[in-house]
Parts: sequence; structure tokens; C-alpha cells
Amino acid sequence: MKIEVYSPTIRRKEMDAVLTTMVEDRVGPGEHTQFLIHTAKEIFGYDYCLALRSPVFALQLALEAFLLKNLPDPKSVVAEDTRQEARDVYTGMSGDTGDEKIPKGKGVIISALSPLYYERVIRGLGLFPMYCDTANDSPLMAGDKINALLAAKPLCIVFHHALGYLPEAEMLSELGIPVIEDCSQSAGTLLREKKAGSFGTLSILGLEERDMITAGGGALLFATNRRDAADLRSLGELPPEYLLPDLNAAMAAVQLREAEKNLARRRELAQIYIQSGMQTRHKRFRETEGLEYNNYAFSLILTSGAKDVKAYAKKKEIAVEEAFDATLAGSGAIPSAQCPCASSLALRTMLFPLYPRLGAQAADRVAKLIMTLP
Repeated sequence: MKIEVYSPTIRRKEMDAVLTTMVEDRVGPGEHTQFLIHTAKEIFGYDYCLALRSPVFALQLALEAFLLKNLPDPKSVVAEDTRQEARDVYTGMSGDTGDEKIPKGKGVIISALSPLYYERVIRGLGLFPMYCDTANDSPLMAGDKINALLAAKPLCIVFHHALGYLPEAEMLSELGIPVIEDCSQSAGTLLREKKAGSFGTLSILGLEERDMITAGGGALLFATNRRDAADLRSLGELPPEYLLPDLNAAMAAVQLREAEKNLARRRELAQIYIQSGMQTRHKRFRETEGLEYNNYAFSLILTSGAKDVKAYAKKKEIAVEEAFDATLAGSGAIPSAQCPCASSLALRTMLFPLYPRLGAQAADRVAKLIMTLP
């Protein structure tokens, strides 16, 4: 039987929660959604949260909150100039988006290994994506390359924790601009005992099929302190079509309560794989000092061709795939010369099956595959 790379963490408890919701009078945003917000607050310790139907909405609203905060007095002459500038930027989006042409406060720094939807959301708000390259041995934006982009006075930076890894806390705190922290893949990761999702001005926790919390779709957008929460409250009351339905919320609430158990299982599998990986010539990513990794995935930076590895895994009936195929750099949306390190990692980084529902026999098969990779 073929072993897949990903599998949603859905067990009997999740199914029971969904079935209970289905027999109630309403399945849209309601009591289960509010219970999810309360449960997540206990874990992440935030001040205010929006439970939304999609991480796309979460990123859009986070950026809108920053834009609203930066609007000048509507009665001033500067305000009209700013509105005209915004219109000019929006109509000129198809042109060159090099940082030298980006107006002050209109750029958004994102990793070249960010999800594809980032760019669409940013452009849709009349803003400019500012692509940042990674380091050679990390899937995260390199600090020196972030600093080079700060000269353009961007609106904010969106820090996607690719594959669950976290950067140095000092890097996030010393940027001098608002940070949107996407902890969809890093939920459960700790950095010096501080949880992923607690470093940003605003934080996004995706609930999609390949996120740490697999609730069939949705996202939480939250602020950890009262000052930043005011930015979210400034958005006003959202239509129900933006909000997370009870069906998804019920599943997500169960998974949050089971998170420690799932993390422990991931840790067990990762230890087996790490021992196997030490016997190959392929490399793992460098981890930030003081990091307690959530083992979102087991990845290797290949020193041989990806085609050879995929063909070998196929013979063993084990699925493997490129880690960054669905990212900006991996999809070819960014020229490889613009972000060479990220483009190289997108070609050479492979994912192997690691998820809580993976059985012992299947895990042994994957470990043997890793040990004998070409």
C-alpha cells in the first residue's frame, strides 16, 4: 500500500465533533466558532481573534488593518495626495515591482518561499510584493537580505514560517516595521520556550489541509496584546461570509486540544528519521539556536537529482515531493536570478511522509527509504 506524503489529522474525536455539529440547527458561524476562539486563546494567549473562512481573508484583513492605521487625516491635503498615490499604484501594478519604484509604505516584504496566494492578496490591495531571498541552509528569509529591503520603507513584513521553522526572535523585534507572523506550519514550535504565533504584530494560524491544524479550511487571525488588537477591531463587524463555519471550528477545536499528543507522535517519528538521515549524504535545514521544532515535516536538501530520489521512492511505494513546489519561487513566479538561494532550495528540498496517523510499519518503511536514498 502506497504511503502518502501528507494526511490530515482526522480521528474519531474529530469526526464525532463534526457529526454533532451537523445535527444541530445551524452549521454556519456560531457557538462552535466561539468555542474555538476561546480554546485557542488558552493556548496562544492572545488578546483578540477573528476566526475566518480562509487564510486568504486573514492576510487580506491583516494588511487592511495596517493600511487603515497609516491613513492620514482625511481633512488634510496630504490625505488626498495619498489616495491619489494609492490609485496610481493600483493602476500600475503590472509594471516593474523592483523596490526602487515602490512608494513609501506600499511595499510588503515576503519570502520567495511564501505560498502563492500571498502575491495575489498583496497586489489586490494596491500594494507591492518585495521578494526576499533565503539563506543557503534555511527555508526562512535571510536577515541581511531583509535589511536591504527595509530602505524602501515598506508597510510591513509577512514572515511565513516555512516547514515550521522560526527565525531568531531578535530579528523580528528589531525590524522596526509591523510583522505578520504566519504560524500555519509552525504551530507547536517553541523558540526559547516562547510559542510560534507570539512574536508578530498580528499572527495567522491556517486551518487548511496541509497546515498543522487540519480542519478542512479556515484560519485564525489574532493579536497578542491590546494595542495591536485595536488594529483588528478597527476593521469593524465582518459579514458572516468571512467567518469560519461551525463545522470547521468543531474539528479545529478538537485538534487544538489534542495538539500535545500529536506533537509527541511527530517527535517519535522524526527521531527515527533523523537516525536514518545521518547515514545519507543529504542534509537537513539549520535550526535556530534554542528552537524546539514541531516536526511539521521531515525534509532533506538533496545532493543528488530529485528525479532519481522520486523514482527510487516510487519503486518502494512511498510518495515524496518537492517541499516548495507550491511557493512563489518553486512555481517559477519569481525569476531564479532574483532569489537564487530560494530557487535552489525549491529544486533540491524533498519531503518525506511524517504525520500523526502514520503507523509503525509505515514509519519503518520510510526510515529505510531515507537510509538508502541514492
